[in-house]
Amino acid sequence: MLDPENLEKIRQQFDGSPYPRTPLEKSPKSDYNLLFLHDITTPFYLRNQKVIDRRNKVILDVGCGSGYKMLALAEANPEAKIVGIDLSAQSIELAKKRLEFQGKGDRAEFFVMAIEDLPTLGMTFDYINCDDVLYLLDDLVSGLSSLKAVLNPQGLIRGNLHSSIQRVFFYRAQELFKMMGLMDENPGELEVGIVRDLMKSLKDNVQLKSQTWKTKHEHNEEWFFMNYLFQRDKGFTIPELFQALQGTDLEFVSMVNWRYWEPLDLFQDADDLPAFLAMSLPELGIEDKLRFVELLHCPSRLLDFWCAHPDRKQPFVPIEEWTDAQWKSAKVHLHPQLRREEVRTDLVRCIEEQRPFECSKYLNTQTRNTFFMESTLVSCLLPLWEGAQTVSHLAQRALKTRPIDPVNLEPTSENRAFEQVKELLSSLEPFLYVLLENSA
Repeated sequence: MLDPENLEKIRQQFDGSPYPRTPLEKSPKSDYNLLFLHDITTPFYLRNQKVIDRRNKVILDVGCGSGYKMLALAEANPEAKIVGIDLSAQSIELAKKRLEFQGKGDRAEFFVMAIEDLPTLGMTFDYINCDDVLYLLDDLVSGLSSLKAVLNPQGLIRGNLHSSIQRVFFYRAQELFKMMGLMDENPGELEVGIVRDLMKSLKDNVQLKSQTWKTKHEHNEEWFFMNYLFQRDKGFTIPELFQALQGTDLEFVSMVNWRYWEPLDLFQDADDLPAFLAMSLPELGIEDKLRFVELLHCPSRLLDFWCAHPDRKQPFVPIEEWTDAQWKSAKVHLHPQLRREEVRTDLVRCIEEQRPFECSKYLNTQTRNTFFMESTLVSCLLPLWEGAQTVSHLAQRALKTRPIDPVNLEPTSENRAFEQVKELLSSLEPFLYVLLENSA
């Protein structure tokens, strides 16, 4: 997967500069977006439209580094066991200290090892987080195969690859600094200083500077190591990602930041497309849709994705096809990362002060715009902080909180209350603020 020379270069780089350099005392507890993406509830619901029971689940963090994302996994999945592996013994020691400092050490295990050695652990995993690792490997298919070999049948893998399109100027920079001999050995402070001086000395309109240089990172050595002086960094495209999944017999589930990969969001008016696109876009398969977006506007440095064993998806009826009977009996869950007292307190305050509630305030990685809703309507969701509820129960609550139609002053009918709750849930579910399970 990595020849010995390349493996040693990467080990040395991360022994010398463990990543990330986040202070041990920093906690991700208040980072709703980070926890939302590390909560296994999110990808399992996207694939199966079911809310997973996180008790006794085992999560693997591949390339755990100094342990901050491992800590996020532990924080986001409080009932799960977390296992971390990394090539760097120095990084593993920092990760251990971090998890112990944050009170999560009893739920964590650590191993210094390469991906291809995973089967020797004799363990299987319900979720594998492989963040900022795969693009370093000599053989992507072999790496994914090693992950698949230890993945439980219903399990999911999060992986990502650097985008060759979005990151093209950093690859040009790396070629330049290789030519200058700055990456012959493991780069250190001297090499960082040379790069910093060179970049600052360039005119602002020089392409490499205008496309890569950020003054705010001028004294951030970690940023230099992970961009300008990153050993073994490689870029990929959407077709190459799908080719690797096909070669490994893994099924694509979703992009991690899926809302930013929607083709229609790139147009000024999605309802007034050029005739050719209006006819052809709806017919595109998922790979072609993602490739279309990639070529127009690649949204991130990472092609960040979830994948799984093929043909293991649990069957379900899409929400847009539900009958009224299915809606009324459906279970509604609040996403676990919103089920916090501070969010409930904020909503209650909005209700008391009769002002709109900002639905996108706490989880906004999947939204392009801030959006608000009338707090008296959203108030019907308050029981979700106690646990899952049926849509019928929420509709009955809505009927009590809004007994009179504010427009015509007529009594609100049960059917009207049900339709209002249905519309509310339909607007929140695409962002996974609420999770809907069909119990029929």
